[in-house]
Amino acid sequence: MSVNENIQIRQGSNLPHWTRVGSTYFVTFRLADSLPRSAIQKLRAESRMLERQAELGAVELTPEELVRRAKLKSEAYLKLLDAGHGECVLKRDDVAELVANALMHFDTVRYELHAWCVMPNHVHVVFRPFAGFELPDILHSWKSFTAKQANKLLGRTGVFWQAESYDHLVRDQQDLEHAINYTLRNPVEAGLRDWKWLGNGKPAL
Repeated sequence: MSVNENIQIRQGSNLPHWTRVGSTYFVTFRLADSLPRSAIQKLRAESRMLERQAELGAVELTPEELVRRAKLKSEAYLKLLDAGHGECVLKRDDVAELVANALMHFDTVRYELHAWCVMPNHVHVVFRPFAGFELPDILHSWKSFTAKQANKLLGRTGVFWQAESYDHLVRDQQDLEHAINYTLRNPVEAGLRDWKWLGNGKPAL
C-alpha cells in the first residue's frame, strides 16, 4: 500500500515495513528462538484485532495513524525481545564479534552507519543505505553471511535468524536521535552490565 509518492508500506507476517529512497532506518533482527510461540501468537492476535477495528470503522487510516499503530506493535515487539528468551547465543563474544564486524564491513561503502548494538538474542542497527543499495538486500547480506559463519562457530546447522526483520523508517531528526539513543542504551535498559557490543564505529574490543 502506498501512503504517498515517496513512502511505500508492505505488510510482513507480523510487522509493517516502510521504505523511502534516501531514508535512514532503525532496524531490528532477531535469533530464530528469541520469541516463544505464545508471544508470536499474541502479536498476531493484536494485529488482527487492529485490522478488524479499522475494517469495522470503514475509514482508511491516515499516515499518522499508521505510524502510531506501527509504533504500538514495535514497542511490544522490542519489550519481548529484551526479556531474553531463547538460547541467546549472541552472548558469546566470538559470535557477537562476527555479527558486529559484518555490520561494520561496508560502512561508508554501501551505507552510513549511525549506531548499532548486538544484544544476546537480537541486533539493532540505525543506518542510511546509499544510492544503489536497497534495505532488503543489505539485511539479507548481513543475515545470510552471519548465519553461515555463526553456525560454523557453534558447530551446528539450521535456521539462525528469524526470517522477518523489524524496520522503522526514521522520519525526522528527533526520531533519529531517539533511535540512536534507544540502540546505545538498550543493554543498560535490559539489565546488562559492561556490555561492549555496541557503538557507531568498529567494535569496542
